[in-house]
Amino acid sequence: MPSHKEKIGRQIQLPLSKAVEITLKGLRNRLWRSIITMAGVILGIAFLMSIFTTDLVHRGLMQGGTPEIRYLLETQEAQSRAEQIWLVCLSLLVCVVGITNAMLMSVTERFREIGTMKCLGALDSLIRKLFFLEAIFQGLFGSLCGVVFGTVFVLLVSFVKYGAQAVTMLPLEPFVMRVAVALAVGIILSVVGAVFPASRAAAMAPAQAMATEV
Repeated sequence: MPSHKEKIGRQIQLPLSKAVEITLKGLRNRLWRSIITMAGVILGIAFLMSIFTTDLVHRGLMQGGTPEIRYLLETQEAQSRAEQIWLVCLSLLVCVVGITNAMLMSVTERFREIGTMKCLGALDSLIRKLFFLEAIFQGLFGSLCGVVFGTVFVLLVSFVKYGAQAVTMLPLEPFVMRVAVALAVGIILSVVGAVFPASRAAAMAPAQAMATEV
């Protein structure tokens, strides 16, 4: 017969599927807050993907475009490479700061919810898990939206500027790899941005959380 202590231990250790269910329900209930958090990811990844797609469009045109287009692209690439790297780094940094700020606001709004879970026996690790799962889902969805927005924008601009060859000559395999990198970057940034808010929520005393006026 398991001891009373072992029974309690099993009760407060939720399986991953249940944690995912709780997280998804919380995201639906806080839809606008989730959208605000994802906005930073969408913009950052859209910009990153626009740089990736522009580079691939130029690579395709350099291989099969007209001599005039190749000369124009060579001139542009020499001038803008360093600027692009700097702007990408800056946009991703702003993305992390935005995620952290939005999730800290989310922690403030959920003092009583966190306190209730702790009073019911939730471990600090469970609180962290819920926040990290929330960050992963927001990062994944925001990154998908950012990839679509960034890619479509660049392809439309390239189509207007260079014609249909800008789309037809896009290297497919490198493009898929860039999409995977952009998705991974978005998820990683979301998790990094959630580290401090998750730690703050997990360290909160139940009595303090329940007594806080929100």
